[in-house]
Amino acid sequence: MAERRDDESEARRILERVARETAPGGASFITRTARSARDHVTAADADRSDPIEVWGTRIGRTLGLIIAIGLLAWLVYVATRGG
Repeated sequence: MAERRDDESEARRILERVARETAPGGASFITRTARSARDHVTAADADRSDPIEVWGTRIGRTLGLIIAIGLLAWLVYVATRGG
């Protein structure tokens, strides 16, 4: 009986979360994704008491983003060139 109650409470929790995430008044998927990407690049998860770690993380993630965009542009160039 307790297992069924746990399953029901878990199902209710999941349904409430889905309703909250898909509500028209809530943040859209694009907004959440953009905010997550900004927080990632600006090192929001780094230890704020260590400025070297914060700046190192920011620089590394920014360089990684620039390199990824460059590789993607190169791939598009090579694919459209017709080889």
